[in-house]
Amino acid sequence: MPIVAPSLLSADFLHLEKDCIMLNESEADWFHLDVMDGQFVPNITYGPMIIKFMRKTSHKLFDVHLMIEAPERYTEDFKSAGADQLTIHWEACRHLHRNIQQIKSLGMKAGVALNPHTPVENLKEILHEIDLVLIMSVNPGFGGQQFIPHTLTKIKTLRSMIDDWSLPVKIEVDGGITLGNARDIVNAGADVLVAGNTVFSSADPKATIASLKAM
Repeated sequence: MPIVAPSLLSADFLHLEKDCIMLNESEADWFHLDVMDGQFVPNITYGPMIIKFMRKTSHKLFDVHLMIEAPERYTEDFKSAGADQLTIHWEACRHLHRNIQQIKSLGMKAGVALNPHTPVENLKEILHEIDLVLIMSVNPGFGGQQFIPHTLTKIKTLRSMIDDWSLPVKIEVDGGITLGNARDIVNAGADVLVAGNTVFSSADPKATIASLKAM
């Protein structure tokens, strides 16, 4: 049974508390929070202040995904805002090992995200240091994109690496996940499904989350 992490990027920000309460009442496991800076990706979302307000609505795990340059400048701010785990991009970090150690020193779990063009083999020297790998199944920066089919091969390759080394690392997949492809993604080896539009555009978000959990 996968972990389901609805992406608040697709929530109704005019009624954000209502959507947070809905997630609390649902079978969702995590809140997935996408932070974009307009530099690493061509979009700007929200920062620690909004996450701090959301934190007041829930005790579920806050899974914060930083699509930003120089994430080390803000790690402490996101910890203070209520992040339980912080995922940073391989492509954005010149000193990735140092960044991971900073996150863990603050008591958060640490993840590394990979863009669609980045091979999972690039994590070979850091995989034993992290808690999670986030495989982007769309190009980061915007919601509502279609799943890139080659992602399934990347998931399988990463699953083999993790299992061969007996590592307690979760595989999270983000982008274009629907009720139609979620089972294939889980069967390929994913542990965590991030779903934005699929959940928040649904006529019955709680039922959609329950269906994802049943994959």
